[in-house]
Amino acid sequence: MNQEICLVATLPSTPRGARAARALTVAQLAEHRLPFEDAAQVVAELAANAVTHGKVRGRNFRLALRVTPGPTLRIEVSDTRREFGPPAEAPELGAESGRGLVLVAALATRWGTDHGPAPLKTVWAEMDLASPISPDRGFRDPVGRSPVPHDA
Repeated sequence: MNQEICLVATLPSTPRGARAARALTVAQLAEHRLPFEDAAQVVAELAANAVTHGKVRGRNFRLALRVTPGPTLRIEVSDTRREFGPPAEAPELGAESGRGLVLVAALATRWGTDHGPAPLKTVWAEMDLASPISPDRGFRDPVGRSPVPHDA
């Protein structure tokens, strides 16, 4: 299957890098007239995990977005902390963290983790996308500040 790569970016393993991953996702999908709200949330969760749990001093994380026929969006976030993978179980009811991957599972059609080559770990999610955004449909950016241009 021939894949159209929308974006591959190496970003710093910092909160700023995680925010940039989300912003790049929104910009790239909006440019291709694809729905971006759920994808932006998935990227935000995976990037936050990469910078929180996958951070290795001096190493970055990688974001890759690919759109395949269907259309299906494949999101990949890779870091170099192979030993820290997704938890096997959902968090306890009163836990203050640990719900990010529950959200990813709810928004994605399927998701998982790949390892290799060492020390690389990639957490991926696939989302079946609705039809492209029509030119007459207005979208606001995820924080609702201003319209996202549909002919950008």
